Amino acid sequence: MSDPDPVPRDGSDGSDSSDWSDCFTIESDGSPGAGPGAVVLRVHVQPRAGRAAVVGRHGDALKIRVAAPPIDDRANAAVLALVAATAGVTPRAVTLVSGGRSRSKRVRITGVDPGYLSAAIDAAIDAAIDAGVGPRRSARP
Repeated sequence: MSDPDPVPRDGSDGSDSSDWSDCFTIESDGSPGAGPGAVVLRVHVQPRAGRAAVVGRHGDALKIRVAAPPIDDRANAAVLALVAATAGVTPRAVTLVSGGRSRSKRVRITGVDPGYLSAAIDAAIDAAIDAGVGPRRSARP
């Protein structure tokens, strides 16, 4: 019997899930010839989770689990810290744009290349799956 196939991370039929560009928009800094000024990432947050992890896709947003409760902005701070660590930027480069009291949030990340961000998201999801925190593996026939 073969090993079970992982659940597709993008909620689709199993096609390539490494393109996360539909989960973020690129903002220009307005300078001619300059690169992107920032990336605004849409996230769906699950607070009070067992462990913090980037776990996959929720519609057109990245699904993030954080252990912190949604009290006194603790979950928001945990989301920003996890996004900064995933994107490989300092915590000061990540700010909450909208959704302070919602599970659906928009987070601005400065100083990150969109292509690098997509690869970093894939790596974070793979690490979550390996740690048993990410999407469950299904036993398909």
